Amino acid sequence: MPAYHTVTIVDTGESYRCPDERSVLKGMEALGKKGIPVGCRNGGCGVCKVQVESGSYSQRVMSRAHVSAEDEAAGRVLSCCIKPTSDLSVSVLGAMKKNVCRPAPTTGTTPVYPT
Repeated sequence: MPAYHTVTIVDTGESYRCPDERSVLKGMEALGKKGIPVGCRNGGCGVCKVQVESGSYSQRVMSRAHVSAEDEAAGRVLSCCIKPTSDLSVSVLGAMKKNVCRPAPTTGTTPVYPT
């Protein structure tokens, strides 16, 4: 039986429960959440790069085209390549950040998005 951990996306304040057997990105998608940009889902595009602010995780090999050894050592990783081993807080990195990291609407208001 998997252990579940809370993943918080610092940029949006949103959090979700993710099993330790699923990547941070797949856990977010499985619950229909948004906050981390989604690309190829397999480490090849680098779109889902995050900074792990706190917590621990296991990881699989990441492409050096997107994550340098220095990045990896500093917790700058691809969310599709890490699985939580404790509660995690992550911040989105990269050019797509401004497109997906809208603050959550405040209570009592209806967000209006362009059509």
